[in-house]
Amino acid sequence: MPKAYWIALVTVTDPDAYKGYQAIAPVAFNKYGGRFIVRGGPSITVEGDEWQRHVVIEFDNMELATACYHSAEYQEARGHRDAAADASIVIVEGMPS
Repeated sequence: MPKAYWIALVTVTDPDAYKGYQAIAPVAFNKYGGRFIVRGGPSITVEGDEWQRHVVIEFDNMELATACYHSAEYQEARGHRDAAADASIVIVEGMPS
């Protein structure tokens, strides 16, 4: 079964409020086995909109990745993020092994 990935593009608009998201979201990622592959760091936008942060989180499969997003734990964190950042998130299935 292929792995699945969250790909998140984020621009933080209120760093203090964003700390609430950062404090809660890892609970959901840990519960569903999410592993950070990319978490911020320097980037160069060569096409498209510019985002401040780029994040890739790996999950064992699409079911776990989707369950994590819809979980009560992540939705609570998302409530903090919505007021503190602009974000675009996609969940994508990886290549078969």
